[in-house]
Amino acid sequence: MISNVYQHNTNTQGCIKEIYKANPDVVLLLETNNLWKEGTDELSEKYPYHVKVPQENTYGMLLYSKLKLTDSEVKFMVEDDIPSIHTKVILKSGTAILLCGVHPTPPSPTENERSKERDKELLLIGDIVKQQNMPAIVVGDLNDVAWSHTTSLFLKMSGLLDPRRGRGFFNSFHAGYPFLRFPLDHAFISPDFKLNTIKRLDNYGSDHFPIFIEVQYEPHNKNHENVMQPDADDIKEATEKKNKT
Repeated sequence: MISNVYQHNTNTQGCIKEIYKANPDVVLLLETNNLWKEGTDELSEKYPYHVKVPQENTYGMLLYSKLKLTDSEVKFMVEDDIPSIHTKVILKSGTAILLCGVHPTPPSPTENERSKERDKELLLIGDIVKQQNMPAIVVGDLNDVAWSHTTSLFLKMSGLLDPRRGRGFFNSFHAGYPFLRFPLDHAFISPDFKLNTIKRLDNYGSDHFPIFIEVQYEPHNKNHENVMQPDADDIKEATEKKNKT
């Protein structure tokens, strides 16, 4: 379950209720400050594994998991105050997978005039996925729509799949504007996974709807045929974006 809680929303109990109702194995909460850390501490009883990075700048993260987490790291890959969570999740079968939780800054006049920081972070995450050479899931609020050039480039360079393709947009933002919504909250999966369920959950006062995704580990499925391959121009563009300062 991925949920941008909206930092100024104080309905922590509504969030917890939605988590208990959906009953995911792993929960990533974004825009979480110390109020949200303290307000969701009770989740630790059912989710004994966690990585908590509360921040007051709308880029805090709380990761809760029923499954064992190992080798967990918090990285500030591009900007000193924008974290990402990198951890291995041990499935019930004993298989270890890579999970990356991300929330790069959006291109906007008030936060980030250009998208170079967001693009760079996503492409660096893609490199990590490639280098680890293991089943992987990248989740979070990417501040980008599913059909954008940046998202396509990220999928090509990482070897991941967008499980929504052919199934709908599952628009998550803005919860307050029914006629103006976009899919900003994503879960990208390696072809080792088969999608069972993806759905939008109920809102509890945030400007984002939570997104729930259920995947099944099947390393020999046919999803490998759907991986997008980068061409020479893609590789050149990705290299230039990663090298920008």
